[in-house]
Amino acid sequence: MRRSKLHRYTVLTAALAGVSVTALTATTAGAATTAGASKTIKLAAGDDTYVSSTRTGAVFGTEAKLVTGKLGTEVKTSFLKFAVPAGTKVASARLTLTAQAKATGQLSVRKVQDTSWAEGKLTGAKTPALGSVLATVTPYAGSFSIDLGKSVTGGGTYAFALTSTAAAMRFNSAEAKTGAPVLEVTTEGDASPPVTPAPVKPAGTCTTGDKLVPTCGVLWGAAAGGFTDAPRDQALKDWEKLSGRTSTIFHTYHKGDEVFPTKAEIAMTADAANPRVLLTNWKIAYGSTWAKVAKGEQDKRIDAFAARAKAYGKKFFLAINHEPENDVVAKAGSGFEAKDFAAMYRHTIERLRAKGVTNVVNVMAYMGNEKWMAQSWWKDLWPGDDIVDWMGLDSYVSAEKGYYHYGNFASLLDRAPTGGGQGFYDWATTKHAAKPIMVAEWGAYHRVGKVADKSPVYQNVLPELAKRPNIKAIVYFDTAKDDEGDRDISINSSAASLASFKKLAADPIFKVKLG
Repeated sequence: MRRSKLHRYTVLTAALAGVSVTALTATTAGAATTAGASKTIKLAAGDDTYVSSTRTGAVFGTEAKLVTGKLGTEVKTSFLKFAVPAGTKVASARLTLTAQAKATGQLSVRKVQDTSWAEGKLTGAKTPALGSVLATVTPYAGSFSIDLGKSVTGGGTYAFALTSTAAAMRFNSAEAKTGAPVLEVTTEGDASPPVTPAPVKPAGTCTTGDKLVPTCGVLWGAAAGGFTDAPRDQALKDWEKLSGRTSTIFHTYHKGDEVFPTKAEIAMTADAANPRVLLTNWKIAYGSTWAKVAKGEQDKRIDAFAARAKAYGKKFFLAINHEPENDVVAKAGSGFEAKDFAAMYRHTIERLRAKGVTNVVNVMAYMGNEKWMAQSWWKDLWPGDDIVDWMGLDSYVSAEKGYYHYGNFASLLDRAPTGGGQGFYDWATTKHAAKPIMVAEWGAYHRVGKVADKSPVYQNVLPELAKRPNIKAIVYFDTAKDDEGDRDISINSSAASLASFKKLAADPIFKVKLG
């Protein structure tokens, strides 16, 4: 823990079909849908930008436009990337664009196999290879859609390029106030991501898969004994007795050259009577900088961890430098710029993979504070869809009315940037829709000595989880005093709070078997 609208997939009444280019018209239905009906989900571009053949070092990722075609001797090409939620069964897909003026020539949409690029780094000097032409149209001013047929086949990340040999044409980008690019995916029957809560399967049928994503239900976890000298393993066991449920996720913290998984962590995750999976946070750049790690100056540290991870054998979650926003030094050459974090994260995961580590499931854990979300560099922290396995959020609310961040479980998910914009859940499920979300730290607090009932926060958890299918894990951070000694985040600060939390913990949605 550090100081410092509900997203719903749009459901259309019918699939958009027909000719290559159609005016964008659709009637939005209510949130609930009829079982078996096809539906259309609208996905915003996670990254979009354009590159220039003459200004090869320029980056245009923050502009409110996409440009494609010729301007004198200069040729411009636009790139877009979308994340389709895992498990989606796709019947068809359409790309919707908004042209700023009528075009005089044809526009081609081409497949891009490489999805590792990011809008904040892509330049004309190094662009992804362009694949086959998927569609060719003549744009007109305003919104129009392009039939991509079967180009989108299921859940995953898809990238496209817009090319033209005609005069330059301009379209609104994701940074524009209106008319941003949208990928509309029509699903087959009930295969789309649930808009209303999916039926709860019988107890015992939910299991974790290859990336520890549960087939149903939500993983339950905790970090106990925070900011105390209590051994984390014993603190968690005591917390489990208090709450009434084994914590499937055991959250711990490490830095630098500390040797982990520790003996205690190995023992806790080897307890057959109380199955647990490890979630450990590692500040790999401790005593160094993000930039130096990215350059390979801590490869010995990474390689030592790789050997221990392989010896451990079991799958486990690894959060690399959680809450990086609070550590950013937005000054060129500091070694702690947001771009340095992304490079450090990418280098670490790529090196672990190169060393044959297959049991690490990594979590990119954002702080989700409105101050940081409003920073121009906030999006630059993202290491890439091809690198990150889970998206994480560390967020807390006050149960003390009138105190800082007073609210409920929904408000810690929807906290929006200072000045307005998408809350974290909305941002995560539109920009990186294919990624499962872990609330890697959460809790309800009041000031020490000013006891407030936390029940309203705890009672809000299950209704919100039912509305938000991308959340696959929640991990409570329990401590009677935070890092500054003035906030109580414990579940038993009052009898009413504990009773409410125990009722939450007992819900069968958290009964997930580790696969």
